[in-house]
Amino acid sequence: MAMINCPECNNSVSDAAYKCPTCGVQLRKAKRGFFGKLFKWSFIGFNALMLFWAIAGFNTATKDIGALTGAEQAGAAIGTGIGMAMVLTVWVLGAIILGMFVLFTRPKVA
Repeated sequence: MAMINCPECNNSVSDAAYKCPTCGVQLRKAKRGFFGKLFKWSFIGFNALMLFWAIAGFNTATKDIGALTGAEQAGAAIGTGIGMAMVLTVWVLGAIILGMFVLFTRPKVA
């Protein structure tokens, strides 16, 4: 274990320390572990996928709606509303669950 000088108070500090024990300045940033990175990128990918899914689903559901009769338009609107509600429900619940995993696997500094 090597010793380095603190950039703030110039005292000798271990190179493994996150903060200077004398002045408290942060010397290096804690890094996420494997599972922390996995959950973080899963969270980002999930939200990107859900955004794409919501936009693509809405566009597909409303495509050529003008060519339908009144009752068909009402049915398409109701079905689109139910579908969007389901997508948003899955999105919110999934984001909360994955967000909690991201939160619990964040790097901790002693």
